Amino acid sequence: MNIFIDIETIPAAESNKKAALDLVVKKKQKYGREVDLGKESMEQLYRDTAISGDFGRIFCIGYALGDDKVQIISGDEKKILKEWWKVAEQGDCFIGHNIMDFDLRFIYKRSVVNKIKPSTRHLNLSFARYRNFPIFDTMREWEKWSNSYIALDALAKILQLSSSKDGGIDGSQVFDFFLAGKYKEIYEYCKRDVELVRQVYNRMLFKDK
Repeated sequence: MNIFIDIETIPAAESNKKAALDLVVKKKQKYGREVDLGKESMEQLYRDTAISGDFGRIFCIGYALGDDKVQIISGDEKKILKEWWKVAEQGDCFIGHNIMDFDLRFIYKRSVVNKIKPSTRHLNLSFARYRNFPIFDTMREWEKWSNSYIALDALAKILQLSSSKDGGIDGSQVFDFFLAGKYKEIYEYCKRDVELVRQVYNRMLFKDK
């Protein structure tokens, strides 16, 4: 069964903030990059930890099995991961936009960090390139595995589909909405992303009606 997914992430927990920033700064300096240690720059570096499973956290996972309604898994990160792997057991092929380099890698890293063992079926999920099973990455498939990248929003416009950002939030605003306690808006945005991925997938395989 196909399983369409998208995750929303937030920066490192406050307890890990210093360790996360130290690691980011050392990594940049290692490659000869100047690092502005000012308050604003450090705050941005902290926010950027949301895009790495090393210290960033999963806020929610949106998924849809086949043609079923989109669902959201939320709550404590360990709880999210435990529920996710139960759901994932039902899936044969994971479908999403940039999931090979982001969503699935993030999920696997956070599973190791939180000591949540993936389902036996997907314990050693193949991340082999240039194929579309058991992972179908809409970004990679659209660009035919070139070095080009395309945002889901841009692809939606090309295919004349409704953008998931039409609800007044995009990925760059997730942490601000989190801080403001606007969890429902984040969940709905995640759901729209999952639904959009399903529409893109169906279009790419000429399955849409």
